[in-house]
Amino acid sequence: MLRTPTGGAGNGTAAARERSMSIGAVLGRLRDEFPEVTISKIRFLEAEGLVEPSRTPSGYRKFSAQDVERLALVLRMQRDHYLPLKVIREQLDALERGEQIQLPAQGAHREIVDGTWEPQCERPTAARIGRAALLAAADVSEEELAEWESFGLLAPDEDGAYDSEAATVARLVADLGRFGLEPRHLRAMKASAERDAGLVEQIVAPLRRHRNPQTRAHAEATARELVTLSVRLHAALVQTALGVRLH
Repeated sequence: MLRTPTGGAGNGTAAARERSMSIGAVLGRLRDEFPEVTISKIRFLEAEGLVEPSRTPSGYRKFSAQDVERLALVLRMQRDHYLPLKVIREQLDALERGEQIQLPAQGAHREIVDGTWEPQCERPTAARIGRAALLAAADVSEEELAEWESFGLLAPDEDGAYDSEAATVARLVADLGRFGLEPRHLRAMKASAERDAGLVEQIVAPLRRHRNPQTRAHAEATARELVTLSVRLHAALVQTALGVRLH
């Protein structure tokens, strides 16, 4: 059960220091439930004002247990209810004032009462794909999928479902496998993709914070365009490195 930070007095300075965590430790805590979360994502949410970790004199972030709970709540609101960050911020502010809130239904909903996340019915399945459907769409075996998951190339959520891009990823991993590229070879590609995602988040973040609603609405379109350009650049750089000419 998650509760938002109460802001009350703790059990003393020493106890607070003992409970504090580095951003890497926070990532480890969150990844059990949110396999796709990255350090850049945590930093982005901090830049958006959704969490405010303390800082050491040398400038290192230190997260409390309440900070981690708050991050998990934000990530659930995004994943389960598709809420924009502005709305999430408003919901969190309401919880801190002690108000009861009702999250909008997206085929299913959860309610937060007195800062506690209470499931009301099953999570929405929009834009998700089940394991059996993924195996059929990618035309791969259970053993192959399990191996890819062990290398972090694909990851189901807590209900065993996958996002809408999982079938594309699975097919591409299978195609590369026919050329002898094993999952362990592809981990570098996954790491590169996560770094690219962090760069996109940094560029889009100011647009999402802009006062103009049209500018904020343009953020997602900008993110998609940046993804397309980064993919094209990656392909061009690989081709240049190999000295390959397609035309």
